[in-house]
Amino acid sequence: QVQLVESGGGLVQAGGSLRLSCAASGRTISSYSMGWFRQAPGKQRELVAAISRSGGMTYYTDSVKGRFTISRDNAKNTVYLQMNSLKPEETAVYYCAAAMGLHTPVVVTTDYDYWGQGTQVTVSS
Repeated sequence: QVQLVESGGGLVQAGGSLRLSCAASGRTISSYSMGWFRQAPGKQRELVAAISRSGGMTYYTDSVKGRFTISRDNAKNTVYLQMNSLKPEETAVYYCAAAMGLHTPVVVTTDYDYWGQGTQVTVSS
C-alpha cells in the first residue's frame, strides 16, 4: 500500500504560481510512475502531467505545456507539480496518483493504483 498526501494548494490570482507536493509513505515511489490529475466541479477528472519512475520521461496535457512542470525526488519519496501562469479555468481539486511498475509515464486514469485525497487550487480572475 502507498499513502499519498498532497499539499501546496490555495488561492492565487490569475497569472500566479503554485507548487504542489505529494508526499508518499508506505512504500518507496521509485517503483511507481506518478501523475497529477485535476477535477473541477461538474467535470471529469483529467490527467495534467505524468512522470516515469526514474523521472527521465514526462507527459503533459496540451493545455499546460510550457507552464507546468512535474518532477520527483525519489530519495524524499515526493512528487512535485510547479504551476506557473495559472488561469481561472484551472480552478480544481488536484490529485496525486501512483501507477505500479511502469518505466514510462502513465496516461490512462484507470491504470493508477493509488490516489491521494486532493488539494484545492483556486485561481481568481
